[in-house]
Amino acid sequence: MSKRNKSTVAAGVGMGIISLVWFLPVYFMLINSFKPLKEVIFTTAAFPKNFYFGNIREVWEGANYFLLFSNSFIITFISITGIVLFSAMAGYRLSRSSGKVTAFLLSYFILTLIIPFQAVMIPLVKTMREFAMIDSRWGLILVYVALGSPIAIFLYQGYIKTLPYALEESAIIDGAGQLTIFFRIIFPLLKPMTSTVVILQSLYIWNDFLLPLITIQSDNLKTIPLGIAGKFFGQYAFKWNLGITSMLMASLPMLILYIFVQRFIISGVMKGSVKY
Repeated sequence: MSKRNKSTVAAGVGMGIISLVWFLPVYFMLINSFKPLKEVIFTTAAFPKNFYFGNIREVWEGANYFLLFSNSFIITFISITGIVLFSAMAGYRLSRSSGKVTAFLLSYFILTLIIPFQAVMIPLVKTMREFAMIDSRWGLILVYVALGSPIAIFLYQGYIKTLPYALEESAIIDGAGQLTIFFRIIFPLLKPMTSTVVILQSLYIWNDFLLPLITIQSDNLKTIPLGIAGKFFGQYAFKWNLGITSMLMASLPMLILYIFVQRFIISGVMKGSVKY
């Protein structure tokens, strides 16, 4: 066997081991979601003897899961819509501009990516309190848009630079304005990058626990991670069967979304990572 084939086999074995390690938590979540609490505790790794669907009913009713799901969906959907529209337009403007101001703005957006959220958490909460945004769905959405836009702008800017400017020149000759050019010509061509931004930001917002924890106080505004943590994982008792089932129910929407847009993600990231 040649050195190249050996390297290929070794890489394949390594990726297989890594994939198995990553799949183990998913396996435990799947099998324990359909067990009563006693089996979850004493036969954690065993396949369920009989599929028990009572956990789903208890999660749905006990945690008011429909309300939690609705809050998470509304916050995620509106936040993603704002991130996509704002970032795509900003990326388009920056990609077609040059000069020190453009370079400064791009460097500024990139700089925000290396600052951890914990470093700005306290000032953020104080600012939100001054503007009456604490315990507000719209306040949470605005923060998500602000946090998610820098990386999206960077990706859109790089992707749009790969599009030929001749398309816009033809539209300008025909008398089209900037908004018409963007929404009718440029934006439809951004489907791969938009899919990438949507799945990356949706995973972050849908699963985020820290930001809702420090900004949401009312039970009727809690998201799925916040509502589940407070209901099934208490200080003195853990309802493992219900907690695991709720995690499975929470992960299904993101899994479905990923299945629909996965073919665009790799091409979007590769084309959007060009140097500016």
